[in-house]
Amino acid sequence: MNSVKTKELQLEQLMPLWKERLEAGQRVRFSPKGISMLPLLRQGTDSVLLSPPPARLKKYDIVLYQREDGKYVLHRIIEVDESGMVYTCIGDNQFVKEPGLRHDQMIAVVTAFTRGKREHSVKEPGYRLYCYFWHYSRPMRYLGYRIIRKLRILRMRLKSKN
Repeated sequence: MNSVKTKELQLEQLMPLWKERLEAGQRVRFSPKGISMLPLLRQGTDSVLLSPPPARLKKYDIVLYQREDGKYVLHRIIEVDESGMVYTCIGDNQFVKEPGLRHDQMIAVVTAFTRGKREHSVKEPGYRLYCYFWHYSRPMRYLGYRIIRKLRILRMRLKSKN
């Protein structure tokens, strides 16, 4: 029986190699961690294919960027300023926008993702529809989240009184 040994590396350890490959025009595949891009990307199950960022990124692109504090983040662009070089990003599972991200902070753009066993292009009509729906449903999702949160708090208070 063959046993394959795997080692989990931190993004910071891989980034110099990835940047080198991306600058050479190659692509990189990795499995993101965390829940900020749910329901699209599931930790431990799905992966993304990263390509070098184009000169101009556009609304709904998923980008890997580096924050000012050095942390690497994979989120979706939801706004592009008039110059086309400053972006506002947010995770699909988040409600707080991250404005003021510069083009020079962008390391890569997602061109495809694997969900389960099937690979999807970001150019597929179904994916584009998902982007549109998910973006414009954010206010309703936030309202639903707030209502559910208040109901949970109320339920906990009622339980503690009994």
